[in-house]
Amino acid sequence: MFDQLSGKLKNVFDKLASRGRLTEGDVDDALRGVRLALLEADVALPVIKKFMAEVREQAVGEQVLKAVKPSEQIVKVVHDGLVSVLGEGEELNLRAQPPVVVLMAGLQGSGKTTTTAKLAKRLKEKENKKVLIASLDIYRPAAQKQLGIVGERVGVDSLEIIEGQKPVDITKRALTEAKKNGYDVLMLDTAGRGDLDEELMNELIAVKKTANPTETLLVADGLTGQVAVDIAKAFNEKVGVTGIVLTRMDGDGRGGAALSMREVTGQPIKYLGMGEGLDALSPFDPERLAGRILGMGDIVEMVEKAQAAISEDDAMAMQEKMMSGKFSLADLKKQITTMQKMGSMSDLLGMMPGMSGMKDKIDPSKLDDKQLVRQVAIIDSMTPIERYNPHILNAKRKRRIAEGSGVTVNDVNKLLKSHAQMQTAMKKLKKMGGLGALAGMMGGKMGKKFPGM
Repeated sequence: MFDQLSGKLKNVFDKLASRGRLTEGDVDDALRGVRLALLEADVALPVIKKFMAEVREQAVGEQVLKAVKPSEQIVKVVHDGLVSVLGEGEELNLRAQPPVVVLMAGLQGSGKTTTTAKLAKRLKEKENKKVLIASLDIYRPAAQKQLGIVGERVGVDSLEIIEGQKPVDITKRALTEAKKNGYDVLMLDTAGRGDLDEELMNELIAVKKTANPTETLLVADGLTGQVAVDIAKAFNEKVGVTGIVLTRMDGDGRGGAALSMREVTGQPIKYLGMGEGLDALSPFDPERLAGRILGMGDIVEMVEKAQAAISEDDAMAMQEKMMSGKFSLADLKKQITTMQKMGSMSDLLGMMPGMSGMKDKIDPSKLDDKQLVRQVAIIDSMTPIERYNPHILNAKRKRRIAEGSGVTVNDVNKLLKSHAQMQTAMKKLKKMGGLGALAGMMGGKMGKKFPGM
């Protein structure tokens, strides 16, 4: 989402770093570059004006200009300014008499239904809540059935559909059902419209009055930029929202909506939708988002994705195999599928501190996720004996594997070479003291996240 903005800011800071000691004029030139980058990212003008005023006051201060590395101090000032604009991260408010009602609002196509399911899944798995979801969308064909289907996929109950009921009547029935059967949370997925029409607002106001929700979340498409900010402001003024969920934040939009929402609406961003998967919903963390915008990476998110993709027992078992040198091609396949669950290689690279700016310099073929698919296909075309004993793969076997997986013999050889290199690297690491030593060299950060390292 922020690649364009990150790239432009990196260029600004690189120029500063090359100058060593800075004058106030140098700082002003850099801040003009920052301002232009924010404008091109579609950040709301009032937000930019406030941000630049606060940042400049800090950036031209004596503490920055006389610092040993003033360019790094300015990066910190900009980082802190971004955090301030983004606002504090706030989780969902569940401090109310059950069932806690969460009203989901937004325009058509913003991702409300999928977000409702994602949030319900998160509440069930992370908060151990019993959740009931109900669709009030009687206008879009099969909308109520769609929510029921995704609800079943995430393992939460959905309200039975009764044809002909109006949204307020469905709301009343959902409240009765939730109270009667001891649900902790009731989520109401309201209908969207193609525009901010009066009918939509009146219906939302009537539903909200009936439901008396603890949370009214506005779901907005992060790719729509400034339009999303205008929508959020209008919803907040007419209906009143308690928080915002920005969807499609894994896309290639400019990112201005995320930087403008809090300041323009006065309401916190609570969650970010980072993909199509039903696990792809993250609590909003301004520190981490500001870090990613400035190319500092997000190692925390990377670790969280790893923990979600593989259990601790499986991780420990894999670690033992790698350290013992018994890392087979079947194990390599498990490792590849785990990486695929974590996201694209480009996304993972962007989460690594200092690496986001490297993506454009790396051969695109090296970041091609189809390459992982091909590697899995190659391994799948092997017999069980071949996967555990790759040394038996002669020319005839390699040709058969290549034909079975739709690749060339050269591709098979590349995979075997990578596997052999991994085994060699693991043996060297074992001599150094294993992964525990590696964790120590990294300041123990990995060990805190993965017990046993």
